[in-house]
Amino acid sequence: MSITIYHNPACGTSRNTLAIIRQSGEEPQVIEYLKTPPSRERLVELIAAMGMTPRQLLREKGTPYAELGLADPRWSDDQILDFMLAHPILINRPIVVSPLGVVLARPSEKVLDILPNPDIGPFTKEDGEVVIDASGKRVA
Repeated sequence: MSITIYHNPACGTSRNTLAIIRQSGEEPQVIEYLKTPPSRERLVELIAAMGMTPRQLLREKGTPYAELGLADPRWSDDQILDFMLAHPILINRPIVVSPLGVVLARPSEKVLDILPNPDIGPFTKEDGEVVIDASGKRVA
C-alpha cells in the first residue's frame, strides 16, 4: 500500500507521525515539502481531499503569516495558495496520503484513521505522551 507524508524533519509532530506510519509496517514516500513543495494543482487536490480550505491549512507559528498580513480576510483562496507556494513553510504539516484518505496529522495520532494497519502496538511520542498503551488501547 502506498503512503506519502509531506514531512518537515524539524517538526516534532511530523517526526511522530512518520514514526507511527513506520511502526504500522509501512515505509512511506517521504516528501520534505520545504525542499520539494507540492505543485499548485497537487496542493489544491490535497486541500480538497482533506475537506479544508486553503486558509484552514495555513500555519501561523514560525512563519511569515503575521508579516504578510494573512489574518486579513480580504485574501482569496487563490491568493492564499499563492502565498503558500511562495513560502512553503505556511503549509501546515504533516499531510499524509494513503489509499484510505488524506489527513493533516495534527495531532500525529490522526494518521491512525487512514492507516491500513492502525493496530501498531504501544506508541509514545517524543515528548513522552502515550498514544497507545502497553495493552494496545488508544489513550490520546
